[in-house]
Amino acid sequence: MHLIRRNRILRQSPAIRAMVAETIIKPSDFIAPLFIVEGTGVKEEISSMQGYYRMSIDLTVAEVKELWGLGIKSVLLFIKCKDELKDNKGTEALNPDGLMQRSIKAIKSACPDIVVMTDVALDPFSIYGHDGIVENNEIVNDPTVEVLAQMSVSHAQAGADIIAPSDMMDGRILAIREALETSGFTKTGIMAYSAKYASCFYGPFRDALDSAPGFGDKKSYQMDYANRREAVKETLMDIEEGADIVMVKPAMAYLDIIREVKDAVDVPVSAYHVSGEYAMIKAAANMGWLDENKAIMESLTSIKRAGADLIATYFAKKAAILMAQ
Repeated sequence: MHLIRRNRILRQSPAIRAMVAETIIKPSDFIAPLFIVEGTGVKEEISSMQGYYRMSIDLTVAEVKELWGLGIKSVLLFIKCKDELKDNKGTEALNPDGLMQRSIKAIKSACPDIVVMTDVALDPFSIYGHDGIVENNEIVNDPTVEVLAQMSVSHAQAGADIIAPSDMMDGRILAIREALETSGFTKTGIMAYSAKYASCFYGPFRDALDSAPGFGDKKSYQMDYANRREAVKETLMDIEEGADIVMVKPAMAYLDIIREVKDAVDVPVSAYHVSGEYAMIKAAANMGWLDENKAIMESLTSIKRAGADLIATYFAKKAAILMAQ
């Protein structure tokens, strides 16, 4: 048997496979989400996200320094607002001395070079757990956008490098860009959650921030998971309105969407490897059904292979440690 082409030649050793690998992931590809709570010395494991924690600002700062040392260049901040501070207007979201604003300042002071991204949405601050202001059981768009723009400026004033609106309200990217420009924050970036689907895979995240909707669901503003072309339309609109980076969320069940978006745009594409995807891998590994470390690396590689330039993932720290070994 004489073959002209033997494809296995380029698979026969680890060194050769490394030489010809088409997709390479590195720690700087990762965005590490962080959950922050009030207090000092607080570290609370999230029950539905084994091995992931809500931490007070002091411990978060220590974590950020460790992430930076591992080569991770960016963090995405979420805060757990106290119930007594929640309302239907996002009042606490605009507090210059609020938990988010203090967290930004502390992190930038301790680790000036790390890229601080901040979540912009009202669900952590809402008595209803929705991403916008509620009127007559409806999440109203335009009044919500006004608050989101103010919220973005507040984060920029505190030192945020990139604003990450995750709400899926119409027109909010343009409003945020105009507010930042008007306020003199011409160097502050926007990472738009452009194709954020109404997904069941967000459950553990809502547990982490106590932000589950108090009524109904989020299908009137987050995207229908049956739709593909709509993702490209939404993303192109966000770019026209001033987005610097666009995001697809979730990631693993939406690899086709990541590729569609990547092929359609000329800005960096991020993908969010969400809490439910994290929890599934952890649960299966705990049962002995798969190798956790291998599942982490294969999953993250698949997300980048699909077209993501950046990956927000709860496995960022562990993946960076695995790469260093």
